[in-house]
Amino acid sequence: MAVESSLPRLWQFVAALLAIGGALAGCVPPEPLRLGFLGGLSGRVADLGIAGRNGAMLAVEIRNSSGGVNGRVVELLVEDDKQDPDLARKAVGRLLERKVEAIIGPMTSAMAVATVPLVNEAELVMLSPTVTTTTLTGIDDHFLRVIASTAEYARISAADHFERLGLRRVAVAYDLRNRAYTEGWLADYRHAFESAGGTLNITVPFSSSEETSFADLAGRLLSAKPELVLILANSVDAALLAQQIRKRDGVVRIGTSEWAATERLIELGGKAVEGVMIAQFVDRDSTQPAYVAFRRRYVERFGQEPGFGGLTAFDAANVVLDALVARQPGQTLKQVILVRGVFSGAQSEIRFDATGDAARETYLTTIRDGSFVRLH
Repeated sequence: MAVESSLPRLWQFVAALLAIGGALAGCVPPEPLRLGFLGGLSGRVADLGIAGRNGAMLAVEIRNSSGGVNGRVVELLVEDDKQDPDLARKAVGRLLERKVEAIIGPMTSAMAVATVPLVNEAELVMLSPTVTTTTLTGIDDHFLRVIASTAEYARISAADHFERLGLRRVAVAYDLRNRAYTEGWLADYRHAFESAGGTLNITVPFSSSEETSFADLAGRLLSAKPELVLILANSVDAALLAQQIRKRDGVVRIGTSEWAATERLIELGGKAVEGVMIAQFVDRDSTQPAYVAFRRRYVERFGQEPGFGGLTAFDAANVVLDALVARQPGQTLKQVILVRGVFSGAQSEIRFDATGDAARETYLTTIRDGSFVRLH
């Protein structure tokens, strides 16, 4: 009788344990939602890659502070491509193994051309903050971007040089280490400038490295007697070349492309880059409330200006995060982004077309008194 009477109590105890176990299991947080970031965090393009990483990181941190994505914490997995195609492909492979939802990056066109086949095969969205090569334009694939292609910046630059400044003779230096970007930019600029009646006196390719002789490069460019020297290179090389040009010629105008327009250009170039002209996709003096708030939080978090890399990576990460929140069962991330089409950026709208190419505001700028200044 004693044994029989104890059985109900035993089963009650077991049931209670099972209930507690179920409750505890329900308290286990869901698996983090993982995003990848790919950019050059070392070497001559590190300023751009670090700004991009920081922008994406800030977007993720802000999202997690407000509950993450549908209750899941977002984790950012960061990879350094070191501006090396083979390393970039290996980095993408590691991110695919970690089953990321999307990759923010890369930050240069050469790395995009090297890695897009991998994300296409995996059917994974790669959303770049800064890649502008026309090689990837108009293709229905898994590569998307939050800025326009080089054709836009080259066209605006050529029109400004020819019409506003009245320039007719231009010499160009362009970096072959990122030829997917520089050769396309040069071709678009040449078409626009020569169609208007201008002439490219000389075009000089070089490969960015510690051994590059910018003194010799400056001498070759100036030997053509140009009115403008146009530099298609990263910020470090553009600054070093500008210094060598100014040592030899204090009058010739200098222009560069949006790739070089980081704060590092001004820091290294000093007086040599005063007056340099650039068409780019960020207005650093913007009073848009969203941009002011973003810039304040970025500077507080990282102790430096976001520049265009930080801004566009912040935008790219938020596009992905917003799309993940809105995604319905059976929808792919790419479908969500392209169907919605328009997203709010920190400074201006991001408008995707049917193949994932984007348009946003473009600004003509110059460097004045050590700052980027919008012309109009």
